Amino acid sequence: QVQLVESGGGLVQPGESLRLTCAVAGVLLDDYAIGWFRQAPGKEREAVACISHAGSRNPGTYYEDSVKGRFTISRDNAKNTVYLQMNNLKADDPAVYYCAADLAPPTTIEAMCIFGKWVHWGQGTQVTVSS
Repeated sequence: QVQLVESGGGLVQPGESLRLTCAVAGVLLDDYAIGWFRQAPGKEREAVACISHAGSRNPGTYYEDSVKGRFTISRDNAKNTVYLQMNNLKADDPAVYYCAADLAPPTTIEAMCIFGKWVHWGQGTQVTVSS
């Protein structure tokens, strides 16, 4: 019954920005860690950014190296919504972006982002960067 719906993708030029939204339904967002992943044509899916659940004993965020300083993941628990603010988009960023959710992992959000088996997935939203 858990549903995640991504939105906000589109076509932008290099250097422009997009804000992706992940709307979560069917569960209380406070209890879930959230991750943003992307998959470009011909490439494997990779983690982009993750954020711990609200009550985590080890709270924090994780970012893939290539997006540090450009992307920001945030959550609004009252609205059951997660965001990915993407600034200064580059030619390497185009992909289908997915959000994923899983209940309070027993490890750090970094480990969950890199190695975790995320249970719930959205359908993705396309991000295209072209000059």
